[in-house]
Amino acid sequence: MSSPSLPDAVICSPVRIPVGRYGGMYRDVPVADLASAVVRGLVERTGLASGDVDDVLFGQGYANGEAAAIGRVAALDAGLDVDVPGLQLDRRCGSGLQAVAYAAMQVQTGVSDLVLAGGAESMSQAEFYAPALRWGVKRDGVNLVDRLSRPRVSSGGRRFPVEGGMIETAENLRREYAIPREEQDAYAVRSHQRAVAAMEAGHFDAETVPMTLPATRKAPETVVTRDEHPRPDASMDSMARLRPIRAKADPEATVTAGNASGQNDGASVCIVTTPAEAERLGLRPMARMLGWAATGVDPRRMGIGPVSASAKVLDRLGLGLGDMDLIELNEAFAAQVLACTREWGLDAETDDRFNVNGSGIALGHPIGATGGRILANLLHEMERREVRYGLETMCIGGGQGIAAVFERWVG
Repeated sequence: MSSPSLPDAVICSPVRIPVGRYGGMYRDVPVADLASAVVRGLVERTGLASGDVDDVLFGQGYANGEAAAIGRVAALDAGLDVDVPGLQLDRRCGSGLQAVAYAAMQVQTGVSDLVLAGGAESMSQAEFYAPALRWGVKRDGVNLVDRLSRPRVSSGGRRFPVEGGMIETAENLRREYAIPREEQDAYAVRSHQRAVAAMEAGHFDAETVPMTLPATRKAPETVVTRDEHPRPDASMDSMARLRPIRAKADPEATVTAGNASGQNDGASVCIVTTPAEAERLGLRPMARMLGWAATGVDPRRMGIGPVSASAKVLDRLGLGLGDMDLIELNEAFAAQVLACTREWGLDAETDDRFNVNGSGIALGHPIGATGGRILANLLHEMERREVRYGLETMCIGGGQGIAAVFERWVG
C-alpha cells in the first residue's frame, strides 16, 4: 500500500507473449519455455543486466515438478546469472497480480530495488497424476486425477465443497442475480468484438513480445505475434448453438463454453522498482501501484470476489469506483462479470471504462499469467487515453477476490 513513509513502487515495461488456445499453438511447449521467453523478451527490450534484478516472482496455478519455483527456472532459462533468485506463488486466478503486489512490497520496504513479477501457465500441459502410485497399486488399479479439473472442486476445502466446480459457482450467481442466457451470450460476443477490434487497431502490439515456436517435422520455426483465442466470427447465433455445460445436473443451466473464459497458455512479466532506480537504469515508469487488497467470499459464490476486494482497496485509498478511469475485471464467466456489475450499478455494455479491449472470454485465461496480461493492457490503455486511475480486479477459485489500483506516472 502506498504511504508517505514508503517509496513509490512503479511499474515499467509490462509485457506478455501472445495467448494460446488450449491444445493450440503452445500445446507442445513446456511452461518453463513460455516463462523464460517473456523474461528474455523483457530483458532484450529494456537492456536489464542480471545485476539489476533482485528477484523474480512468478504466479502459476498448475505447478508441477517440471519447473519447480518457476520464477527461478524462468530466470535461469532466460539467461540471467545464477545469483538471481526466483519463486512461484499461487493465489489461483489472482496469482499474477499477487506477484506484482508482493514485488511492490519488496521494493517499498527496501528488501529489493528491482523485481521482475508476472506469471506463466500451460493448461495444455497440465498433467494427470496418481498419488497412490507412490506406495504401490492395489488390486483395483489406480485412478488418474486431472490436475486441471481437481482444483476446481477442491479449492473450497472440506468445509465448502463445490462438486460442480467453478461452473457451478457461475450458475449460482446466475440464479441469484437473475441473469438470462441471452445477456451472457451478448456479453461474450462483445468481448470477442472488442478484442478483435483492439488486435486490428494494434492496441496489443506494444505490450506483446514475440514467441518463437521451434521447428518440428511438420512445420518450420514460427514466430508468433498474435493471440490465438479471440474469434472474429463470434455471434449470437453461434453462441446460441452451444449446450450448457451443466445441463444434465441443472435443467436451467446457462453457462457454455462460449460465455466462459478459455483454458489457455501464456506468460507475462513486468518490472517493479523505485522511481530512482528506474531513472538510473533508463527505464520509463508507466504507473505506480497505489494499493491492493485480497478478500475471501463463500467458495460457492467465488465470482463475486472482485466486489469486496475492490471496495476494500478503494476505501483504503479514499477513492470510489466513480474515480476509476478504466476498470479491468477478468472475465471468468459472463454470469460472474454481470453479477459484479449489478452489484456496482455499472452497465457493462455502455460504460466506456469497462473491459474496453475484451478480457478472459475473448483473450483467454492462462491462470497464472492473466494478472500480468491484464496489467499490461490496462497500463498501455491508460497511456493511450492519458487518464489517471486504473482498477484491476479478479475473482479467484476457492472464493477470493483481488484488486489493485494503479495511477499513471506523469512525473
